[in-house]
Amino acid sequence: MSSYVLATDGACKGNPGPTGWAWVGEDGQWSAGSILEGTNNIGELIALLQALRDHADIEHLTVQADSMYVIDTYTKWMDGHRRRGWKTSAKKPVKNREILEALIVARDERREKGLPDAELEHVRGHAGHRLNSWADERAVRASHHAADGRELQWSSRRGADPIDVAVAPSAAGEDRVPR
Repeated sequence: MSSYVLATDGACKGNPGPTGWAWVGEDGQWSAGSILEGTNNIGELIALLQALRDHADIEHLTVQADSMYVIDTYTKWMDGHRRRGWKTSAKKPVKNREILEALIVARDERREKGLPDAELEHVRGHAGHRLNSWADERAVRASHHAADGRELQWSSRRGADPIDVAVAPSAAGEDRVPR
C-alpha cells in the first residue's frame, strides 16, 4: 500500500485521569489502548505514535488529528525541545519527553527508509468527521477500560473486527470490545 489515511484521538476521564488512545484507518482497521493514569495530551500523542509505528512502511501516510498540540509538537516543536536539552523555549522541562523521543525515533526510521514524513492534517473534533468520530469513540471506550483498572491494547490486526467507517459510530456502544 503506498498511501493511507487514518485519524487519531485521545480521551481522558478527568485530566489527569484514566486515559485512552486510538487510531482508525480509512479501511476500517484500528487500534486502541488504555492507560490507567495519563492526560488527554498523552492519549493524543500515543495515538500518533502507535499510528506511525503500525504504518511504518506506508509511503504516503496522512494522519488526521483534532489536536493542534499534537500537530505542532510533531511538526514544529519536538526537534527544538531536543536541541535545547528537553527544555521549552521558556526554559521549563518538556512534558511527555519519553513519548516525544519515541516520536522522533519513529519519524527518523521513516526517513532512514527513504520515506517522506507522515503528513499531519488538522480536522475539527466533534464536527461530524467520520474517521475522527470513530477514533474518538475508540479512545473514549479505552478510557472507560482504564477507569475500570484495565490497561489494555487491542486492534483489528490482533483479532478484533474492522470497523465499518461508512457509518457513524454508535452512541450506545453496541459493539463491545473483546476482552
